[in-house]
Amino acid sequence: MPRLVSPVLVSLVLIAACCSPLMASDWLRFRGPNGSGVSADAAPPIEWSNDKNVAWKIDLPGPGSSCPIVVGGKVILTCWTGYGLSTEDPGDQANLKRMVLCYDRETGEELWTAEADAKLPEDKYEGMFAQHGYASHTPTSDGENVYVYFGRTGALAYNLDGEKLWQTDCGDGFGMSDWGSAASPVVVDDVLVCAATAESSALIGLDKKTGEELWRYGEDGWNGCWGTPIVVEVDGRKELVYSAPEKLIALDPATGKLLWHCVGSESNSITASVVANDGIVYFIGNRGASLAVKAGGEGDVTDTHIVWRENLQGSIPSPIYHEGRLYGVGRGGMLCFDAANGDRVYQARLNMPGAPADPPAGEANNDGERRRGGRGGRGGAGFRNMSYASPVIAGDYLYQIGRGGDGHVVKLGDEFNEVATNVLTDGGDFSATPAIVDGTMYLRSNKHLYCIRAAGESVAAR
Repeated sequence: MPRLVSPVLVSLVLIAACCSPLMASDWLRFRGPNGSGVSADAAPPIEWSNDKNVAWKIDLPGPGSSCPIVVGGKVILTCWTGYGLSTEDPGDQANLKRMVLCYDRETGEELWTAEADAKLPEDKYEGMFAQHGYASHTPTSDGENVYVYFGRTGALAYNLDGEKLWQTDCGDGFGMSDWGSAASPVVVDDVLVCAATAESSALIGLDKKTGEELWRYGEDGWNGCWGTPIVVEVDGRKELVYSAPEKLIALDPATGKLLWHCVGSESNSITASVVANDGIVYFIGNRGASLAVKAGGEGDVTDTHIVWRENLQGSIPSPIYHEGRLYGVGRGGMLCFDAANGDRVYQARLNMPGAPADPPAGEANNDGERRRGGRGGRGGAGFRNMSYASPVIAGDYLYQIGRGGDGHVVKLGDEFNEVATNVLTDGGDFSATPAIVDGTMYLRSNKHLYCIRAAGESVAAR
């Protein structure tokens, strides 16, 4: 005899589901679901501009390169204030503060802000460090709280009303060549994993409820890592996979125990994060030495689990996997590879419309630009061609944001097809990867936060 369910019980369950702070369309970390960069929701508009399909735009209280995340009805990101607003006159580090910002997803209304004093001394605002600054780590959330990593200032936890819960120091190092810290934290069950590579040359696992350190794993030479780890599940086992200089590793996220490792990139600096699909981990190096490796091994799996190894040329942005293809971004160009063997499918130039972007005030002649020489610096064509943001995918389209505000939309497939090229001209630096949820893209520069949504639509209407 079938069991009858009380209508009252059903109603209570539905109400609880509707009131949960974790929505189906959340984007809880760097590059969304497990760092894949792929949204399961409808695609946002493929065309936008200063006055087209921008539902709202807000001024930010300070610059930053961190990506926005979406938690329920909230958009959360970080910035800094008080110091380092100009390379010509950076000011006094004693005034440096990091900020966590929270806005209403539908309207852009500010809901709360939280400030954290900087642990001093900090990196000087000069050279290559000034290309990204003091707020480059994307926040993460478990749907109940939000966690941020601020380099030498440490890891901090807040509830979704902006109340600070705890703060933990993760090291005093300054990293390779004074380039600063940028990797983003991730939550795996009850553990917050911080890539404290510049500060401690280590991955550090913290109790997400208390901030207590649970484990630490690192090696000499890890101070040149800027990638963010991902989680791969094979045969019921969760593996925290990370690309370090000369190797890929997998740790038990609960204990920090090394599960497997293999020979990886020969470079001493790693900028891109790994991606995975169906138990295969892919890494595209910015200096070649790219590879695919099967997860789930034990010990050294170099001779047993590597699927392919090729000299593919990536860049700072992380690659993205979609239906058997790996897509990547180089200087002004789009790359597509066959994920099964690493063969190149195509390489093409992205459209570059409009005049070169103006550099942010005070940053046109810093040391980082002088190193680029004839490539155009931050105020010329080289800046517009440069991409720090990683690609994201929704529907049939890949979205790539250039530092000068160009938004490229490429139709997915075996042939290059850039269906739209969009320009936002706020004069800022668009180094952050956008978040895509429910047909809406949240995009930030170092000056503004944008909500890009089809005209006449709203979150509530979906």
